[in-house]
Amino acid sequence: MQRYEDGILTLPASVIAIGAFDGVHQGHQAVIKRAVNRSKALKVPSVVYTFDPPPRFHFQSDQVLTPIDQKVHLIAELGVDYAVIIHFDELYAKRPSIDFISNLKKLNPSEIIVGNDFRFGRNREGDIKLLAKHFLVDIIPPVCCSEGTRISSTRIRQLLQQGAIDQSNDLLGWSLQKEYV
Repeated sequence: MQRYEDGILTLPASVIAIGAFDGVHQGHQAVIKRAVNRSKALKVPSVVYTFDPPPRFHFQSDQVLTPIDQKVHLIAELGVDYAVIIHFDELYAKRPSIDFISNLKKLNPSEIIVGNDFRFGRNREGDIKLLAKHFLVDIIPPVCCSEGTRISSTRIRQLLQQGAIDQSNDLLGWSLQKEYV
């Protein structure tokens, strides 16, 4: 997998999975795997478009589950061709949603894969409907654990705060080390 910082990549065609992907948990993996499968079917490269640090860390000081190098490693293991890592800071957070769409157009996406709660741009003004005005968008429904609860980075952080590492690992689909918490 090739890694690009701050969007310095143009492609003639691609399938893009977009998200913070903090934790690269089973829900994130479903989004990324769909992008990889669709890219193979369309015979174009797969791209993961992600952020460092995750927006929730920037806005809410949430604990980061996967430092960028670990996140990129986990994404690469899913068979992705390219990772585009955007530095998320105050300046980036103020960019309008149309700027985000313009950046994506450089990758000429045949399809874009996102989770059902995807938002983007200044004040989260962009949503899936806006994205779908410009691109073919495939929305992945929430992935739930065996108990029927939605898997999310927030839930994993809560479990880690409670010391429930084994339960966190189940939701992640890979293992955090015991000394992580």
